Amino acid sequence: MPKFTDVKNFPYSAAQMYEMVGDIESYPEFLPWCIGARVYNRTEKTLHADLIIGFKMFRERFTSSVKLMDNRIEVDYIKGPLKYLHNHWQFTENKAGGCTVDFLVDFEFKNKLFEKMIGGFFTEAVSRMIYAFEGRANKLYGSADVYNTNS
Repeated sequence: MPKFTDVKNFPYSAAQMYEMVGDIESYPEFLPWCIGARVYNRTEKTLHADLIIGFKMFRERFTSSVKLMDNRIEVDYIKGPLKYLHNHWQFTENKAGGCTVDFLVDFEFKNKLFEKMIGGFFTEAVSRMIYAFEGRANKLYGSADVYNTNS
């Protein structure tokens, strides 16, 4: 049952970071291993998203329900190769400028053998994905230093 949390400060506004994370259709442009994204059943506060993840011969589609709140994005798993998945992004404005992003992903594969195989790769994969979001923010909003509050 891999679980990963991270809290980082960014020089960008909470609204900018929220908009970037909520732009799921753009994920294949910058997110490692994301080779397709489709959003449907969109309302003002919810949507469904399919992400196609590909790595070498591995290719899977993950369907999730996404809740869009004022300063938070919650993702819950609907179907795919997992037993469950929960992911959240919390965006908090900082008084001195910029924002803090609190990120969590928690999931479990249906296939225990597959989970054992990918377990060691998980931390590296999540780190690369977070780095990809940081790079995307720099590209969209201008390059700036990013400081990690959990050293």
